Amino acid sequence: MFLPTTKKEMKSRNWDQCDVVVVTPDAYIDHPAFAAAVLGRMLESNGYRVGIISQPKWKDPQSFLELGIPKIAFAVSGGAMDSMVMNYTASKIPRSDDAYCEKGEAFFSQKGDAKKYRIRPDRTINVYASQIRSVCRDVPIIIGGIEASMRRIAHYDWWSDSVRKSILFDSKADILIYGMGEYPLVDCITALAEGKTPDTMEIPGTAVIRPSTDVIPDAVMLPSFTDVKEKKEAFKEAFTLFY
Repeated sequence: MFLPTTKKEMKSRNWDQCDVVVVTPDAYIDHPAFAAAVLGRMLESNGYRVGIISQPKWKDPQSFLELGIPKIAFAVSGGAMDSMVMNYTASKIPRSDDAYCEKGEAFFSQKGDAKKYRIRPDRTINVYASQIRSVCRDVPIIIGGIEASMRRIAHYDWWSDSVRKSILFDSKADILIYGMGEYPLVDCITALAEGKTPDTMEIPGTAVIRPSTDVIPDAVMLPSFTDVKEKKEAFKEAFTLFY
């Protein structure tokens, strides 16, 4: 049985609420080659009720509540590829297809004269998290996938030709999971279910925002965002330490 993608499918399982709602710009394929399926099944095997929102019509914030408000958290992915790489060539020319959409179709079909818009928005995680926040302020947002992983510290962004902050700040998410995230995701959901807050978590493979005065003993300190943005040597140092 597929993980629920509609309230009707939730009802068939006698669910009135999901514990976790996974949101992805990729088509939902229930196969271990696709992250949303792996993460969903991993959570399911640990006793959590998981729903999938695949390719929400992101210009409408209500589309993120298609399965209702989750009990524990939203888990948001930018998809199998970074959205800017998927949407543009290295020369910044817009692409017309998307390998992780049905039949490669990159745009939502629109009725009448309405202009089509991309299924996968630019900077997907920022857009999804912002829209979720606008309709659901109190539920934690966990972000992950390649888009989050590669942007978890201050980084050079080719598309804007600038140094940008960690995607945690840009997206205003609560927790970032990087790398292979199935075990950290289970740990994060378990911790949230136990009433812990993101700023108190110390889960390997995750990043959270903490006050600058709250430093973990023996932590490796990277140069500040201001230094990285304004000084080439600080950027080099940060990249070397990060690598």
